[in-house]
Parts: sequence; structure tokens; C-alpha cells
Amino acid sequence: MRVTNRDDAYVAQAAGLVPVLLDQVAAGAGTESTWDELWDLLCVGGETLRPGSTGALPRLVALARSEPEALDLAGAIVRRAMAEDESGCVFAGSPHVIEELRELIDRHLLTDPADFSWGFRTLLAIERQFHWSAVLDDFGDDFYEVACPHCHVTVTIAIGAYGRYSAYRDWDAGDIDRRELRPASAAELDGTGRWMYDLAVRYGRDRLAEGITYLMGRAECPRCACVFRVADEYAAANLPPAVPDCPRRGES
Repeated sequence: MRVTNRDDAYVAQAAGLVPVLLDQVAAGAGTESTWDELWDLLCVGGETLRPGSTGALPRLVALARSEPEALDLAGAIVRRAMAEDESGCVFAGSPHVIEELRELIDRHLLTDPADFSWGFRTLLAIERQFHWSAVLDDFGDDFYEVACPHCHVTVTIAIGAYGRYSAYRDWDAGDIDRRELRPASAAELDGTGRWMYDLAVRYGRDRLAEGITYLMGRAECPRCACVFRVADEYAAANLPPAVPDCPRRGES
């Protein structure tokens, strides 16, 4: 897993400071500046992992039972660590921690929070759906690019306020030669698509659920009229190669 390079002195200082700050939070003495420092030491801006970030996860998850900020930081660490590892094995030694995090996020998302998207993306990362975790939003204004499997032209897929269509994107004229997307019915969904759809329904996110039916549906190429499944082509281009199962603890 990639982390930001720092000299040994910084790493040692951070390793000593993180437990102290977490102790402050556990004692009820955590402040906004405490959390600002923890974010800087563990996962800057929710995007850049620091040394020791994954090691802090068990304590963060324990704190997340009562500290919303701990849940946010733990989720950010998991999303980045899973994406950078690309095998999902980075937390193979602590499945109970990941399972508790999953349960805490599920409980949080049922409250219809303003930060719904990050929690949903974290669940996708935990399920090794790295390609969707990186891009999936609420379909208010979402665009994807896929290659037509027949003629290989780049096709723009729009799902949101601008419409639900496939098109050829011209940087001067915009999206041209639009073709309406063909959504999958709920009954047609299976696998990851069905799981994502069921989650959206569970959380009362109708727009997300509807958008998933378009994402898992079919599009027509504006050049050659080939009809293809949007999710299949996007996953083929963006999902990491298949990896073997994670080794159990004690195995090499």
C-alpha cells in the first residue's frame, strides 16, 4: 500500500502522537483541533494515507460507536486503503473490525444523513467494488465514459438532471447524437447491481435506486448502434485484475 513518504523522525513522532490524541477523544476531551490533527496524521483530506493509518483503525472503530468524527475518519482510511491495495487483503487480519465498521455505517445511513455518499462509498469499498466506490454519487448529475465494445469509440453516459442517455461528446458542440438509455428492471438485477439497488431501497434513496437501474442497464453506441451493458464495459475498464483470496492469519 502506498503512503506518503516521510523521514523517520516524522514517522516516529506521528506514531507517538496518534495514541495520545485518541486517548483524549476516549476521555471525552477531544476537540475540533484534536480531530484536525488526527486527520492530518492519518488521512489528509480523506485522500492521502499516512504511515500508521491502518493500524489506528481498531481504535477508531471502537470510538465510532459514539463519535461521528471517528466513523468518518475510519471510513476514509478504509476507502483509500482498499483502493490502493486493490486486493482487499490489507485488512484480512482484522475482519471483525471491518464487520463492525460495516454495521456502524449501515446504522448511520439509516438516519438519512447529509454525508450519505461517503458512507455508501465505504460500503462499496468494503465489498471490493473499488470502481464504483471511486465514482458513484447520487445521480443528481453523473457522467461516465465507456468504450463501445464493437467500434471502441468513447461513449459518454449521462444519468441525472441532464438526462439519461448515451452520446458522443464533442468539446465544442457538447453531447451529440444522444440515445436514450435502457434501464434494467428491478427483477433483472443480480449480483452487485442487485445488492447496490437493495441498499439504496433500504436507505430510502429513490433517486439512487433508479440511477442504479440505468447504470446496470443498456446503452446504444451513437456511432455503430451496438447495444451494450453500461456496467459491464465500465467495470472491464476500471476494475482491478482478479486477485487470489486473501491469506488467513499465519499463512504466507
